[in-house]
Amino acid sequence: MKYAAVIFDLFGTLVDNFSQQEHESVLAEMASVLGAPPDDFIRLWFDTGDQRFLGTLQGPEGVIDHVCRQLGVCPADEDRRQASRIRFGLTRRYVVPRADAISVLSNLKAAGLLTALISDCSTETTVVWEGTAFAPLFDATVFSCSVGMKKPDPRIYLLATERLGIRPDECMYVADGVGRELEAAAEVGMQPVLIRAPDDDMPDLPRVEPDKWDGPRISSLTEVLTLLE
Repeated sequence: MKYAAVIFDLFGTLVDNFSQQEHESVLAEMASVLGAPPDDFIRLWFDTGDQRFLGTLQGPEGVIDHVCRQLGVCPADEDRRQASRIRFGLTRRYVVPRADAISVLSNLKAAGLLTALISDCSTETTVVWEGTAFAPLFDATVFSCSVGMKKPDPRIYLLATERLGIRPDECMYVADGVGRELEAAAEVGMQPVLIRAPDDDMPDLPRVEPDKWDGPRISSLTEVLTLLE
């Protein structure tokens, strides 16, 4: 077999991406609990993307405090905790395996392949992850907020291979192509594969267009098994 491991992205690959509409609705609900103006709260929350993904703002309450300070809002502790619970609820609704995800991962393990995850995410994802069916099926996980780097930084890909104990050229990397994540995987020596489900329409995300991607392309996780034959 050509590959020793398959490395996966999380959102848009193993689970669905957040719906922009639902995301904004949840942030507006949080703002209401905190007594913050919703439009400004939503805008400032999204402005913290890099800080959340790199772990410089830890947990929903850390982001809440940061945004509220900018807005001059001083919520009560219980309101902070309630807003945090609302945010965790959104993450739990989305960190749910796609229909074929667990069977594909189980088949990879049965075939003797290693599995790893590289995810740009905030800290609530790492908390929710431990309670999912995914957790026991991965040999290594690299969460951006835990390691202080995010894609397309080549170091985050190399960290995953280091934790697996293999070379980058022994790895397939499967992702939906946000930013330059696929190109960066190729640059360190991995085989990148674009996944785009037929119903995955997220025009607000900066993702590579399938018709402009000249590498392997799949529409379901099950097709990963075919690529490995």
